[in-house]
Amino acid sequence: MELQFLGGVGTVTGSRYLVSSGPSRLLVDCGLYQGVKTLRKRNWNRFPVDPATLDAVVLSHAHIDHSGYLPALVKQGFRGRIYATAATGALCRVLLPDAGFLQEEDARYANRKKYSRHRPAAPLFTELDARKALEQFEAMPFQIPFEPVPGLRVRFTHAGHILGSACVHVTETGTGRTLVFSGDVGRQRALLMDAPEPIDEARVLVCESTYGDRLHPAEDPEDTLAAVIGRTVERGGLVLIPAFAVGRAQAILYLIHKLIGEKRIPSVPVFLNSPMAIRATEIFCHFHKEHRLTPEQCALIDDHTTYVRTVDESIALNRRRSPCVIVSASGMASGGRVLHHLKTLLPDPRNSVIFAGFQAPGTRGDALVSGVERVKIHGEYWPVKAEILNIDTLSAHADYQEILDWLGQGRLKPEQVYLTHGEPLASDLMRKRIEERFGWKADVPDLYEVVSV
Repeated sequence: MELQFLGGVGTVTGSRYLVSSGPSRLLVDCGLYQGVKTLRKRNWNRFPVDPATLDAVVLSHAHIDHSGYLPALVKQGFRGRIYATAATGALCRVLLPDAGFLQEEDARYANRKKYSRHRPAAPLFTELDARKALEQFEAMPFQIPFEPVPGLRVRFTHAGHILGSACVHVTETGTGRTLVFSGDVGRQRALLMDAPEPIDEARVLVCESTYGDRLHPAEDPEDTLAAVIGRTVERGGLVLIPAFAVGRAQAILYLIHKLIGEKRIPSVPVFLNSPMAIRATEIFCHFHKEHRLTPEQCALIDDHTTYVRTVDESIALNRRRSPCVIVSASGMASGGRVLHHLKTLLPDPRNSVIFAGFQAPGTRGDALVSGVERVKIHGEYWPVKAEILNIDTLSAHADYQEILDWLGQGRLKPEQVYLTHGEPLASDLMRKRIEERFGWKADVPDLYEVVSV
């Protein structure tokens, strides 16, 4: 069995891994690159292997940096099945068409405003391309092994990151050798998700390292959120929270309504302005057995949130001047309706923009959190006078201590660990910490490197 690192190396996006055994070729994850322009440009490069030669794809979870290239892969000739948990498949039915629609919309806007260097600007894939890719999905349960390609058996275990997220266990049937992909690892005491399941066996482990260089702050996110919403409302401003449509938006809505119910913040209107996040919230409530919230708590979120579904409703919301909270995607302010809110709200010091977790280098979220005085949106620069805050404790990623504790919970004794899905410093520090604590051999691979399992 061989493993080739096709993405997710030296960065937190673009996760893609090729597993080969004899003639069988299995792709684990198929993500888009996000963040700085040099990374985004990779999305337009020819895929490192011919998509038509791939036999199947297995997804760890639905986030776009793990699933978002699938429509392009199918467009380029991939005809195999795409295996995922039921919740991941349900979320991809929302995320992938939305990603295609947003790319088409951004291309149309760029052509109308003439700010793109390409004439005409074109999307990487369309909404129709995404819907074609969804026809190849097949849902598989947790814990039950299946054989997506001859000679390789796969099993999903709970990763605790977002709804449906899984660690992917790949076993070569002839040798019994097991390769495990952590996917994105959730936190030990997360607000919504259960803790990730321990891993008991792996000859080789591919582990994420997003927070390999840091610990989450000890601050209580409820206290921080209550304080910033309270002072923003007091000065007559609006609160904008760019949030990932899956997981983060639901956690934030739950916290806001909890704070309102406890009278820790004023009872201001709460809007969810993201069709994708609205549908993800509905899916989240449907799969209530896979997270901590009860059906009653899910209903509380639903009953007390105004869903902004249409473009006209979004435009009307953008004209609002009285205090409210707007939750809108995307979480790193890289696209979507949140950009129009930013253009309106950033120039006014009464307003606040609250980010909720890791901001990849090169994204607008990273620039704003880093304190830029102006930010480029839709080809124009906008002054940043609003209060900017990042509540990192809301992150759905385990920090390095949580990952170490998780790795120590099972009977795991891998011969080799590879650290991926992290910035270079984070991955290397995670490598050192694993070697020091467990004595395991750990390395940070190079892009396109091929290793034997």
